[in-house]
Amino acid sequence: MRADVTAVARRLEQAGLTLATAESCTGGLLGAALTSVPGASVWYRGGVVVYSDDLKIRLAGVKAATLRSEGAVSPAVARELAQGARKRCGADIGVGITGVAGPGGGSMDKPVGTVSLALATATEVHDWTVRFDGDRDSVRFTTVEFALARIREALAPCRGVAD
Repeated sequence: MRADVTAVARRLEQAGLTLATAESCTGGLLGAALTSVPGASVWYRGGVVVYSDDLKIRLAGVKAATLRSEGAVSPAVARELAQGARKRCGADIGVGITGVAGPGGGSMDKPVGTVSLALATATEVHDWTVRFDGDRDSVRFTTVEFALARIREALAPCRGVAD
């Protein structure tokens, strides 16, 4: 994971872009991974950990109607988390993560290990919904690795940016 964080840091810094996060099931693990790199304050604006629905609304800007219609673990909520993180933290890129880490809380439609993640810029939002196997820690850490890979891919098209 350290190599992924370093690559993300280098790409963000070289591109002159900033990042912010809104995390639910990872509980701040992505923010912790990002800030493990010295000098992260240059490109990491900050983030929020929003486990409860009311804080998803108040702190991250998720619409109550979206939570009601789609549920907390959904691409729509991940997208609104990413957009909220970007806007509220004044960043170029926002990342939103929501999921069911387990061991409980899953359903037939959204079993344990289901994670929705989104990346938002000022002009577009991309989302992914995946299912990771394993225990709670495994799901959470695999989600962070997945997020780092998606950020790194999103930054690949930046001119003059390399690992």
